[in-house]
Amino acid sequence: MAALTVAEIMDPDAVTIGPDADVESAIRLMRSTDVPGVPVVNEGGRCVGIVTEADLVIRDEQGDLHLPHYIELFGGIIYLEPLRRFEERLRKTFAARVEDLMTADPDTIESTATVREAAKLIAGSGHNRLPVVEHGRFVGLVTRVDVLDALAHQD
Repeated sequence: MAALTVAEIMDPDAVTIGPDADVESAIRLMRSTDVPGVPVVNEGGRCVGIVTEADLVIRDEQGDLHLPHYIELFGGIIYLEPLRRFEERLRKTFAARVEDLMTADPDTIESTATVREAAKLIAGSGHNRLPVVEHGRFVGLVTRVDVLDALAHQD
């Protein structure tokens, strides 16, 4: 028996959104389709990102956006935490378009990959869904449940 491929279990009609769409459109799309994440696909059909419910929430210890802690020393400022994290939270806080909010360059899987390869990638990355590509172009979406179901029926 030949190994199942991702193409055989993926959803080829998965909803997507463009990088230039506004954030409100992404929220409405996730709500209306009842999905927690949507692949971001550009005009050329390439998956350039993914926007999830987690991208819509700013995670912070105090629940708000605060300036990084710093000390002044000899007329200069030394930040006690990475500025990159603050800059990322700031960018997402004021995001107007999906490309400002999305996680760029998401993990993807080729449609010709086996279900077992998809399972390893999902388990290793902790993602619940993976955009499926053929030669870099988005062709569908495979979820953790799709993979588990396929593995259960394959053995």
